[in-house]
Amino acid sequence: MTKDSHYNLVSKLKPSKIILPVILGLAVVGWFIAKDLNIYVLREIMFTWKSVIWLLVAVLCIVFRTFGYMARIRILTDNDLTWGQSFRVIMLWEFTSAITPSTVGGTGFAVVFLHKEGISVGRSTSVVLATSFLDELYFVIMFPLLLFLVGGKAIFITSLQGTGIALLNNLVFVAIIGYVIILAWVLLVGYGLFFNPTAIKNLIINIFQLPLIRRWKESAIKAGNDIVESSIDLRKKSLSFWGKAVLSTFLSWTARYWVVNAILVAFFVINDNILIFARQLVLWIMMIISPTPGGSGFAEVILGRYISDLIPADPVHVGGVALAMALIWRIISYYPFLLAGVLIIPGWIERKFIKPITKKK
Repeated sequence: MTKDSHYNLVSKLKPSKIILPVILGLAVVGWFIAKDLNIYVLREIMFTWKSVIWLLVAVLCIVFRTFGYMARIRILTDNDLTWGQSFRVIMLWEFTSAITPSTVGGTGFAVVFLHKEGISVGRSTSVVLATSFLDELYFVIMFPLLLFLVGGKAIFITSLQGTGIALLNNLVFVAIIGYVIILAWVLLVGYGLFFNPTAIKNLIINIFQLPLIRRWKESAIKAGNDIVESSIDLRKKSLSFWGKAVLSTFLSWTARYWVVNAILVAFFVINDNILIFARQLVLWIMMIISPTPGGSGFAEVILGRYISDLIPADPVHVGGVALAMALIWRIISYYPFLLAGVLIIPGWIERKFIKPITKKK
């Protein structure tokens, strides 16, 4: 990827260019707010000092999640990034994930972020592939574990029946599709990174020979080359290196999921925190298919519907209460990264792209 293509990619992140897709996602949320939230719903939500304490716990979970990602990026770059650089990379990465559909994510941009912080393109690709592998490995391991601990019936059978929304009435089907996609990615990348990168490269190139997807053949060749180059670097790492990387990944994702638990405990007496945790994991698996930026709209609505039967509130208003909890969740875990990105991106582009060009002139 050339310097010009780096700039062309990152320039898409300018605030003026991401307002529309974010607004479209928020419009979905706004429609459900107008439809489901009313004064009777708000009366079900009692705000006390307990609420303040547990909402602070929810915020601390976000802080811990971010710190875990920062620690992991330092581990994967052999501490070549400072804590300040790691913070910048993670904030930019989270921002791009927040403004792109879940099917796209921020990994393509992450290579540029790392490269502009002093990591070579090859190593940046290696680090990004490793983070992707570790993130999806978490889902691959935790989903069957939670199914065993909680049971598929408890995870998937909720008060959703009769909502009239086809997607919500087929949670098992959607979750299985998401899990199969994740599992296939982990097996493909894992085999390519650690065993036979050339075979995976050739497989990817052959697949992109097909007529319907041939237009992306050059990108497929580049992806195959990236896997080969990454494999050479990553197979040299020690067991302790991978142990620390896996640990930081698992702690970060677990902290991410406890946010909803903390929010619910802030307002209600919750009897089954593990089930809520399990349903969140299924939610993130389903968000793979979300077409909206960062899953905006999709995530709030699905989570609101998905946890409603676990909230001890008036059955008449529990749907609106659950949606309110989902909105608080997104306010704490999603919108701060949008704000951070809007504040960081312009100055970062100026320092990394505009000023170097000006100096050369």
